[in-house]
Amino acid sequence: MRGSAFFQRAFRTFQAHPTFFKLLVVSTVSGGGLLTFSDASPFQGLITESSQNEGKKKKVVVLGTGWAGTSFLKNLKSSSYDVQVVSPNNFFAFTPLLPSVTNGTVEARSIVEPIRNIVKKKPYNVEFKEAECYKIDPVNKKVYCRSNQSSTLDGIEEFTVDYDVLILTMGARVNTFNTPGVEEHAHFLKEVGDAQRLRKSIIDCYERASLPSVSEEEKKRVMHFVVVGGGPTGVEYAAELHDLAFDDMAKLYPSAKDYLKITLLEAGDHILNMFDKRITTFATEKFQRDGIDVKTGSMVIKVSDKDISTKERKTGEIVSVPYGVVLWSTGIDTRPVVRDFMNHIGQAKRRVLATDEWLRVEGCEDVYALGDCATINQRKVMEDIAAIFRKADKTNTGTLDLKDFKEVVGHICERYPQVELYLQKNKLQSFDALLKNAQGDDKKQIDIETFKKALSEVDSQMKSLPPTAQVAAQQGEYLAKCFNRKEFCEKNPEGPLRFRASGRHQFHPFRYRHFGQFAPLGGEQTAAQLPGDWVSIGHSAQWLWYSVYASKQVSWRTRMLVISDWSRKFIFGRDSSKI
Repeated sequence: MRGSAFFQRAFRTFQAHPTFFKLLVVSTVSGGGLLTFSDASPFQGLITESSQNEGKKKKVVVLGTGWAGTSFLKNLKSSSYDVQVVSPNNFFAFTPLLPSVTNGTVEARSIVEPIRNIVKKKPYNVEFKEAECYKIDPVNKKVYCRSNQSSTLDGIEEFTVDYDVLILTMGARVNTFNTPGVEEHAHFLKEVGDAQRLRKSIIDCYERASLPSVSEEEKKRVMHFVVVGGGPTGVEYAAELHDLAFDDMAKLYPSAKDYLKITLLEAGDHILNMFDKRITTFATEKFQRDGIDVKTGSMVIKVSDKDISTKERKTGEIVSVPYGVVLWSTGIDTRPVVRDFMNHIGQAKRRVLATDEWLRVEGCEDVYALGDCATINQRKVMEDIAAIFRKADKTNTGTLDLKDFKEVVGHICERYPQVELYLQKNKLQSFDALLKNAQGDDKKQIDIETFKKALSEVDSQMKSLPPTAQVAAQQGEYLAKCFNRKEFCEKNPEGPLRFRASGRHQFHPFRYRHFGQFAPLGGEQTAAQLPGDWVSIGHSAQWLWYSVYASKQVSWRTRMLVISDWSRKFIFGRDSSKI
């Protein structure tokens, strides 16, 4: 019995640690000498040709490691793909905190996570190449790339990458509106490097203004900080700069604080025009109390190395004022490589790369586009109105009752989201109510003309999605889930009905869910606009901002670093060193 128990324990141990026992046996047989052995199964090499074909994986190439690209990589769980990532940045950056990097509240390394750390434990094969894509060949399914490493290395390397599926998540560049001097003299705030350069320039201005040999006029010039653009980025940066100046720099540079001036220029009628009017009014009044000069209706026409020229919209007067630092934050524009790709696929006349509701690039097979580099070209209801009516009219009578639409109502609302928006705006309870309004009191049957009348104004509710991190992240997650379910949905389509053809779409179309937006206004006060027309302004919204931004960090490492940076600011103040 004891011998039997011993061998049972030995057998279980062998199953748990087979390599150790193989080494023990080999060592014993060889008299303690060193031998090599293979731990491979004798049947590993017996792979049939059919199984090799079955195991062939599609090569997915992802261009970019921003919000959309990283969200796709994080949520992709299928092992059916070989993924190659090409990006000039080998990290993901939490861009909403870039304004905090400019004033030392948060360090740059606290908001970045190496992309290899994000994908290293994924079930799919993935390779990363630090390079910039400069050309896309959709005909031969190739992307042309060049390395962007330091010029001290041995030249620039160029290479091509083949793909079966291409995912464009390259983001966008800053829109300068071809204003003279902007590219040469203004700062931007799109990348981590932009924030670091801006931070250095601010400290340079303080140091120069503290020199005894600098004239009074020069001190006034270098201490004049101008922000162009009254959107969320421009407003938050102006608020962060004000906090830095009065909370920290005034103590460190007492001789320079009297020359400080912050100006916010906005071409429109008011700042934060995408927010609720209550937030816009509060932000304007707070900036006025803080001494930030807000000038609306002021369009920049030229930027030189020391002066910025503006044209007042109401009077037409042109004013030129000296400045020390200019931040340009006025929207986004298409990158040259994406523009060249658009010319090749017949989208030359469009301002932004267009996709359908499934994020597939229009006019090009096996290419998807997500985030700021593309926009969804939502199909209009009136383009398919006859096909929708025929789909509901199964008996081909030409007239329908309300009950005949029951089978297609859900598919209509899913395929054309503007229908639901129209119902909400006009406070209609259901699609039936929309049809009844067009039907009137006399008709009992609905013909094609009545149906057209009911839906004639629905397409007026079509809106483009905002170019935000929230949209890009949701698109990346959506596309990854589609890829995860692709094999299943090829056999079991789960999308809405095809009104111009038979069957159903393979997937549900992408739908954006808005979870709210923040506008930090300085002084530990933030404006929050959440779904349901809920608006909160003040210190409580600031703590909500802290909690949301901490929870949205891509890893526990960056989450802890950001929280520690915030804690350090409260205890020791912001870092004003120039490194």
